[in-house]
Amino acid sequence: MSAHCQLTGAVPRFGNTISHSHRRTSRRFNPNIQKRTYWVPSLRRKVTLRLSTRAIKTIDTIGIESAIARIQARGERI
Repeated sequence: MSAHCQLTGAVPRFGNTISHSHRRTSRRFNPNIQKRTYWVPSLRRKVTLRLSTRAIKTIDTIGIESAIARIQARGERI
């Protein structure tokens, strides 16, 4: 599975590494993806999500119920 956040939809970006001699080589910027398990009271079960660290902070702010609603609105399967 690729580096993909289920909440924010963050995916790898591409760019160049520039050396001291100014040669450019391709590189990939991956989001910081973590696996987190949350208890969801409305589903009455634990849910394991693949989230970026920014999404983990978002869940701390808005709550897991709102986050699950956003994920389901995007069409992601839980």
